[in-house]
Amino acid sequence: MPTLKITVGERTRLDQRTRQRISAAQEGAALDDVQPVLNVGSYAELSRLLSPTNLELLEAITEHEPASIRDAAEVVDRDYKQVHRNLSELEDIGIIDFDGGGAGQAKKPQLAYDGLEIDLPFAGPGGNADTAHS
Repeated sequence: MPTLKITVGERTRLDQRTRQRISAAQEGAALDDVQPVLNVGSYAELSRLLSPTNLELLEAITEHEPASIRDAAEVVDRDYKQVHRNLSELEDIGIIDFDGGGAGQAKKPQLAYDGLEIDLPFAGPGGNADTAHS
């Protein structure tokens, strides 16, 4: 599984990188460094994504491999409805997937990536955020 790269509010730089990769692909260049990218619009969105409760859920899924949402709720000792809501949000943005969930089947939460890489470019005095990475 690849690592998901998360960026914040840098749509211009992301669009520029995408255009460069399309041009390279059209010229026949090999694109072996494909890494999925999730761009969130603000630090508030990033904070919500990386809330302690969501991180605890991701860690619990990794360590305990719960067979269902209910099992995940028991592992983190939280209410089923809250865990269901958090897992649904994480599914909506592609951080987790559910296995099963058909008629009468439990939905098993699974991580979609090996890890998360956070890229926070900070603009320097000249306002160029393209050269500053954390």
